[in-house]
Amino acid sequence: MTLNKLNVFQRPKLNSPRLLLGFFGWMDGNDVSTGTIKYLIEKLQAEELAHLEPEGFYIYNFPGPMEISALFRPYTKIENGIIQTYEAPINEFFYDEKNNLILFIGKEPNFSWQEYVDYIFSICSQFGVIQIYFIGSIAGLVPHTREPRFLCSVSDETIKASLQQHGIRFINYEGPASIGTYLMVRASQENLRMLSLITEIPAYVQGYNPRCIETVTRCLVSILGLHIQLDDLRATSDEFERKLSEMVQNQPELAEKVRKLEEDYDDEIFDTEMTDLKEWLEQKGIRVD
Repeated sequence: MTLNKLNVFQRPKLNSPRLLLGFFGWMDGNDVSTGTIKYLIEKLQAEELAHLEPEGFYIYNFPGPMEISALFRPYTKIENGIIQTYEAPINEFFYDEKNNLILFIGKEPNFSWQEYVDYIFSICSQFGVIQIYFIGSIAGLVPHTREPRFLCSVSDETIKASLQQHGIRFINYEGPASIGTYLMVRASQENLRMLSLITEIPAYVQGYNPRCIETVTRCLVSILGLHIQLDDLRATSDEFERKLSEMVQNQPELAEKVRKLEEDYDDEIFDTEMTDLKEWLEQKGIRVD
């Protein structure tokens, strides 16, 4: 197959780099997947490496009411009759030569997973990537006042030993697969080591969550042996948690359920069904995965 949608801009000198992957889409709750990659790109002052053209990978036209179809369309801004911006889905690679990292941020494709992933493994081949890290999140019964838990799957049993010191549990799951799962299947076929680092996020918190992004970033920094200061991210996440706690306290019913959730978390009751909280969240239109 001709890989004609991939534009490589630079050929940096990388020595057995690691590839970090973040995707907009299904496993980007609280913007943890993309938010972590964006933060690292800015913090490490990573430079643009390559760009993957979006055509053929995404739904742009979806039948149904305009409100639904609008979710799938590229975004545009027009002023005085002149188009100022046209934003199609992005798929971009960056690199940090000092730390031997390649960082990818993109939108999970709707079509042609095999072709899309072929391009990612083309980058791996061209630059000698030795290990891949997929970052994701799932909504769960986790209090916002506690460090979120990590779940992990790996392409190789030998990877597990190096992760145990980071408090990572290995996931049991059956159901719909994400692009990360397909990437791991392909990584095994390509003889590349890969792990998916998934954090559980509070189901009752919507939108950007710097606390969860900080937790994932700190874990990655430790696993990868990076030497970077995260004080700015900690300050942002502390302020976020303070404001969120104030909002929760203003909703007595939710505050009581979060208090019970904190008790179970502190007692390491991880498998509780918490049926009443699930039902309460569902009544509010919030799904727990």
